[in-house]
Amino acid sequence: MFLADTQFDLFGEPLAASSIKKLSRVDAPKRAESAVLPVAANEALSQLAATIPASVRFGTSSWSFPGWAGSVYGDSYSDVQLARRGLPAYAAHPLLRTVGIDRTFYAPISESAFRGYAKQACEVAPGFRFLVKAPMLFTGPRLRSDEGRWTDNAAFLNASLATAQFVLPATQGLMAACGPLVFQFPPLGPKFTRAPQQFADALAEFLVALPKLSGPAFYAVEVRDPELLTDDYLAALCAGGATHCIAIHARMPQAREQARFWRDSGRLPLVMRWSLHSGMKYEEAKERYAPFNALVDEDPDGRAQIARLALEATSAQRETFIIANNKAEGSAPLTLQKLACLIRDYGETLIVL
Repeated sequence: MFLADTQFDLFGEPLAASSIKKLSRVDAPKRAESAVLPVAANEALSQLAATIPASVRFGTSSWSFPGWAGSVYGDSYSDVQLARRGLPAYAAHPLLRTVGIDRTFYAPISESAFRGYAKQACEVAPGFRFLVKAPMLFTGPRLRSDEGRWTDNAAFLNASLATAQFVLPATQGLMAACGPLVFQFPPLGPKFTRAPQQFADALAEFLVALPKLSGPAFYAVEVRDPELLTDDYLAALCAGGATHCIAIHARMPQAREQARFWRDSGRLPLVMRWSLHSGMKYEEAKERYAPFNALVDEDPDGRAQIARLALEATSAQRETFIIANNKAEGSAPLTLQKLACLIRDYGETLIVL
């Protein structure tokens, strides 16, 4: 599916040449073994976290960003150091009670790897939860060979393979720390967008064949084609015991328009992934926002929609997972701080009213 000589970091991003050189430096192993320090205790931030309903979980898409020094981490570290040893420091942040594991989108990982993540986070923050993205191997209908040729993907919506290579390793490795298992479908092309019922039928068959989950783990589905958001899609979610993951993304309708697919799919938690600023492409946002240490393009309307939906879920006694990406506004941790303030303010207004 990927070029054979492409090297990926723990979260699926291609490693830059400079990062590969860092790995080969003589002092790299010694530095990688050093503990990553959390950001210094901040009373105002702790007080803000205390005002947020316990059912609302904030998190980011992975945690290995050197630009977060001063907002999440107490010192400057390389992306390699953070990928290997940054999770405990991340989990010590008062606002961050979940995180997305994105590397699994690019290839399956082992049960022991999941277990290692749970151990790192939960020793610092008992009750911490992970959102895990399913491998694209099961959600992409076509694969690209090393020579660049596209072929049909026999593993697409293959429930047996998805169970063996994703569901069981994730749930058995993370145990009580496992939250949403998200099947994110990339843009599927005209074969499905022109016949959305075909996708809905295939999705229903796939979800029904997956293992039934118990405890905190549950299935969520995210799409990147608005044409697929139909009543048939909703019926597929209901049949398979899954919920819709609201994708705040340039390709998709606004969060409030997608919300009915969460409301009407059962009593499952609300999952929102704020992935990309409106009107931008991924690479454009990445170049504009790096090193992800400041809010560059704020989206107050999008933030307000997310806050209102989180409070709606709280009122309905449902848990909420909010995952922010750096490409949403420039810095995921700072985005979540602004969002927390808004949820606090909205909540106080509702209490007064």
